[in-house]
Amino acid sequence: MQDAFPPRRDAAAALVAWGNAWLGGHVGLDEAVDAVEAATVPQVVGGLPDDPQDLPLRRGLAVLRVAGMSTLRLALPAPGDPLGLTGPPALNAAAVEAGEAVLVALPDAPIALVPAEDRRGSSYVGVRWQAHEARAGVADVPSLAEADHRLTLAMREVTEALLTVDGTAGVPPEIADALADLRDPERGATLAPGYPPQAHRVAALAGRLARVVDLARRVEGHGLTAAQMHRRDDALRVLDRAVRRARVAAHNSAFDPVP
Repeated sequence: MQDAFPPRRDAAAALVAWGNAWLGGHVGLDEAVDAVEAATVPQVVGGLPDDPQDLPLRRGLAVLRVAGMSTLRLALPAPGDPLGLTGPPALNAAAVEAGEAVLVALPDAPIALVPAEDRRGSSYVGVRWQAHEARAGVADVPSLAEADHRLTLAMREVTEALLTVDGTAGVPPEIADALADLRDPERGATLAPGYPPQAHRVAALAGRLARVVDLARRVEGHGLTAAQMHRRDDALRVLDRAVRRARVAAHNSAFDPVP
């Protein structure tokens, strides 16, 4: 994947956050689309039931709103873990391959949007959302409070693992910096207007922890024993699972009842 393409999980998260802010009346459509594309890249939507041609994101969202779209929900699946998905198998397979999807609630037949890299010519790089049929219903995902608790526990576990399983060269500086950022509540990606404060906090922490996972997975384990490598990999899997659940819970909380 080219560096110009949005990092995995960012395109769907941005679309869900700002799309729900628009659906909730907190921002206008133009502001929502501008925010999504500023955070990622230009986007088009293809394969919609009533308009199968590729549409700019602004028009695609407008078409879905006319069709009765009421909410957007985030899915962040991984192999063996279809987090946020409701099926059918064709959708699940496409979403797992992409690592993300957006579930669109419609009154008649719900759909899901799955992103792919969209290259045109020598310089244009964007996202193309392909519409897929989806089953009705809401996926079984943790509540925001539960995901918050699990994320905190996983953060402690992986921090300990990365600081003690350090090999001969110590913790790489980029990972040490990412771990230090965890203490700063102001750092990390936040949500759009209309989300509860806890959701903003959880999304920001999950975003910082996702960076820790990505950096740690890129670092080769020179100087580590097989047992140390196994412990590090196990800790990263636990954290990745908690991060994905926290991001899904936070982004899908826009219309949850306020406690």
